[in-house]
Order: sequence, then C-alpha cells, then structure tokens
Amino acid sequence: MPVPRIVATDRAMELIDNLREQHGPLMFHQSGGCCDGSQPMCFQVGEFKTGGSDICLGTVHGCEFYMSADQYEYWKHTQLMLDVTPGRGSSFSLEIPLGVRFYILSRIFTAEEQENLTPVPASVV
Repeated sequence: MPVPRIVATDRAMELIDNLREQHGPLMFHQSGGCCDGSQPMCFQVGEFKTGGSDICLGTVHGCEFYMSADQYEYWKHTQLMLDVTPGRGSSFSLEIPLGVRFYILSRIFTAEEQENLTPVPASVV
C-alpha cells in the first residue's frame, strides 16, 4: 500500500469538515513563498488556479493538496502532517476568520517508506 505524502490530524480533519459544510469542496495549496505563502492555504475548489509548476501531493481528508515544485524539492523526503493552531494568519485561507490557521508538521520518511511512496508526476521527480 502506498505511503501518503500528506496526512492530517484529527483537529485538521474536524476543521476541514466544518469548512466543507460552509463552502463545499475544498483544496489546499502551499507555495513556499514568503510570509503566508509558506503555510498551507485552504480554498474552495476552483477559487485558486494551480499552474504548471504546482504538483498534487495527494489528498488529505478528501481534499487535493498542491505544492509548488520548488517547495516540493525541500519537502520530498518528509511526510507532511496538516494541523491547526490558534492564531490568525493574514492569508486568504478559508479558516482565517475562525481565529485559527492550518500549519504543517513533518517527519523524514524511513527507507522502507521511501520505496512505497505515493507517486508524484514524473516531470517533478
């Protein structure tokens, strides 16, 4: 069974469920840019246009999670865990008005996990 590149904590899944009830289908993007671009941002599907330099790492609690290819190069050896923390970011992410924000925890994949990772597009690898 493939090892997911992105997973979520229970808190993140609960927040995703709440946001999905309010906004419909959701997606995530993490650009790796300065400031708020370095945190994952949640959007309604179709409200954020991904580009040729974005890759889909997989789905997290039913939501596609995209990352810029440049950022992926830094994170490709780690499993990302989507979590939630109190505090208001200044991005356009849907959770911001609730006084919380998504953030990423990570851990390095084991050698065995590296051999069983969920594939990403060949143009990125």
